Amino acid sequence: MIWLVAFLSCIGLIGAETPFNHNVHNERVIGGHNAKPNTWKWQVSLQLDSYNDGSFYHICGGSLIDSFYIMTAAHCILSMDASAYRVVVGEYNLYEYEGSEQFIRVERIVVHPGWTEDLAKGNDIALLRLARPVYDNGYVAVADLPYPGEMLPHGLICYITGWGLMDDSGSVPAILQVAPIPVVEHSVCSRPDWWGSIALRTMVCAGGDGVVSGCQGDSGGPLSCFTGGAWRVHGVVSYGPAGMCNQVTKPTVFTRVSSFYDWIYSVVV
Repeated sequence: MIWLVAFLSCIGLIGAETPFNHNVHNERVIGGHNAKPNTWKWQVSLQLDSYNDGSFYHICGGSLIDSFYIMTAAHCILSMDASAYRVVVGEYNLYEYEGSEQFIRVERIVVHPGWTEDLAKGNDIALLRLARPVYDNGYVAVADLPYPGEMLPHGLICYITGWGLMDDSGSVPAILQVAPIPVVEHSVCSRPDWWGSIALRTMVCAGGDGVVSGCQGDSGGPLSCFTGGAWRVHGVVSYGPAGMCNQVTKPTVFTRVSSFYDWIYSVVV
């Protein structure tokens, strides 16, 4: 979908791009590689039928957090018409039907009440209730979430997954991509030469080495980290730098799931 890009200037955050096409084009993890099939089972493709003609195209990632609920980024919601969306769980190759997929329509959209469409203010998170529950066919799993308020240590290696841009030439993948990406603690990410004041404590920064990053199409997807003896979705891809996605000292920024624990469970009841 759109990569709600931001960069630091003398006035701070600068707007967003519009959707770049109306095909199954998406964008991928830069610096990643093909994920092993049937591994990141909570990864979701969020798709939109913008012309109401039955032609869905990938716009964002997401995470399965309940048999009825998908977690994604608020900026991925281009319309509040739930009938325009579907999610695909058990997806691996976007261009091939492999028999592992479940295609499910969205019944209801719940955007965080604090979302203002200003990335600098945070709250970039939304929940989608599905029209029917996901069933366990061996290719899907409900994500574990972090503990309320949990903070990740600096340097912890987590993993970003998605079908986002692979490089600056605009190459897009068919197969789900994955890459290891180190956490950048808030005290570093909020430095003036990093993301400065738009890096909030309700966000997680990861990357910034100029090699690995999220990019267009990865928005809404998970940051998965092994903590507390389990793989947990600690982040939702929110924004990155304008221009090249993989810039030094401009890490990918995620909504910190642990900051929204109470809200999530007030919706998923």
